[in-house]
Amino acid sequence: MSAARLDAMVEEATVDCHDEDERASGLYTMIADNLALPFQTVVLGVDVTVEDVDLTGRGEIVALCSRGQFRQPISILDLPLPVQPPEGAEWIDAYRRWAG
Repeated sequence: MSAARLDAMVEEATVDCHDEDERASGLYTMIADNLALPFQTVVLGVDVTVEDVDLTGRGEIVALCSRGQFRQPISILDLPLPVQPPEGAEWIDAYRRWAG
């Protein structure tokens, strides 16, 4: 996806935001509303299921990952996407561009 398109997506998500926390919240909302969940990916060589996304108290968007009985939040900035990204993954790309 082009940088111009990602910038337009960031603008769409943050149009009425006044500070960094509100911008992170706007981008979180777009990810939460558009990302097809759950999906499978590989983290450190282990297959995991991304079950949901969340916004932490520090304003960081995390993927809530599971494998069997184990659960672990992983920063969306660090989450490897599968070769065939799920629908809505372009919002993760927009968030990554914004977070720089």
